[in-house]
Amino acid sequence: MAADFLNISTYKFAPLTDLPALRVRLQTKAHAEGLKGTILLSAEGINLFVAGTPDAVGRMVEEIRTVPGLEDLAPKESFSSEAPFNRMLVKIKKEIIAFGIDGIDPAHKPSPKLSPHTLKQWLDEGRPVTLLDTRNDYEVKMGTFKGALVPHIDNFREFPEAVGRLPAELKKQPVVMFCTGGIRCEKAGPFMVREGFEEVFQLDGGILKYFESCGGAHYDGECFVFDRRVGVNAQLQETGSVLCWKCQTPLSVDEQQDVRYVYEKSCPHCHRA
Repeated sequence: MAADFLNISTYKFAPLTDLPALRVRLQTKAHAEGLKGTILLSAEGINLFVAGTPDAVGRMVEEIRTVPGLEDLAPKESFSSEAPFNRMLVKIKKEIIAFGIDGIDPAHKPSPKLSPHTLKQWLDEGRPVTLLDTRNDYEVKMGTFKGALVPHIDNFREFPEAVGRLPAELKKQPVVMFCTGGIRCEKAGPFMVREGFEEVFQLDGGILKYFESCGGAHYDGECFVFDRRVGVNAQLQETGSVLCWKCQTPLSVDEQQDVRYVYEKSCPHCHRA
């Protein structure tokens, strides 16, 4: 089946002003180009997931890059045979990624970024480093880096509390945090530095950029994505994973073979005998 739809995801922390007018401008452009997805705007920046024909997506990116502060917007790309979104939304939010901690300013006080190739090199060499997964448990369930430390949270707002449970010795050791596309680490990193962690890095571009640059080396499983594809593999291809209609738990192809998985009724995680 032809992969006709280009899917992009990207974000940028940069001070934005006149948000209502910008919302109308981007909504109008998106509809004119026949795009589907979500664009979040706030005074701290932009976060977007958009799909459409390659030409239409390209014109949308060009439009966004004319906004002061967003000139170097760098989307991550993948292709699919169907549009993974049902509609086009442009919203104004307090934060482009909800964290709930005041004083964290990724635009002016970011934590250091580590490129995918550098992380792979470190792991190839066996360098002593702790990989910290900042994602929610239901995302981690589908796959993560081998040996990664998982904080066991249900949503990102729980991350600050989870940091308080980390071993104290980590504050003196190198920690490389990662998430799907990098945006959560933009806030998690500076927060950890504020909490006394001395050597914190964030994986630039997250798991998706790592897949694009390095494939699946040192990674087990697939990566959860927040659209109808549910999961992608190290080649950024849709995996066939689905969400349970009842409990919204992501299910691998193997889990869908379980007798407790009944379409739109139950899965191995919510089945009641």
